[in-house]
Amino acid sequence: MKLVILDRDGVINYDSTQFIKSPAEWKPIPGSLEAIAALNQAGFRIALASNQSGIGRGLFDMTTLNAIHDKMQRALAQAGGRIDALFYCPHAAEANCSCRKPKPGMFEEIARRFGVDLEGVPSVGDSLRDLQAGMPLGALPILVRTGKGEATLAAGGLPEGTQVFADLAEAAKFIINRHA
Repeated sequence: MKLVILDRDGVINYDSTQFIKSPAEWKPIPGSLEAIAALNQAGFRIALASNQSGIGRGLFDMTTLNAIHDKMQRALAQAGGRIDALFYCPHAAEANCSCRKPKPGMFEEIARRFGVDLEGVPSVGDSLRDLQAGMPLGALPILVRTGKGEATLAAGGLPEGTQVFADLAEAAKFIINRHA
């Protein structure tokens, strides 16, 4: 099975320092929905892995998160794409859980649910913790310059072998060509 793991905020949609707290605040980055559709059409399954500490902080609830994801899925469907599975960590950083990136818990769950080894599976994110979460399982780190990507790149310390692209559209072309 061909699989790609994507972070949400800053990769698929614009991010906010105040969190994405409502469907109205969720706005796709130009080209991101079409990139996911292109990955789907090339035979890739898509798993979303997203820290959503706004739930743990009481900024929004599960009903709101589901509404945000419904809006995302509807917009994706209109572009001819889909996300096959949504994984998220609802805990605040202080909870010290095993599922919050950079810890690998969410990625371990993705591997279990899909029944796959994540060795070489592209993992696309805009922050260092996105890239670090998949490293223990051998995922291929891909940094996009959207969202926090430019600041992450400038800070350095990226995992060895990290690929860097302007946005998800450019990353998707690389992923598709790599598996052609």
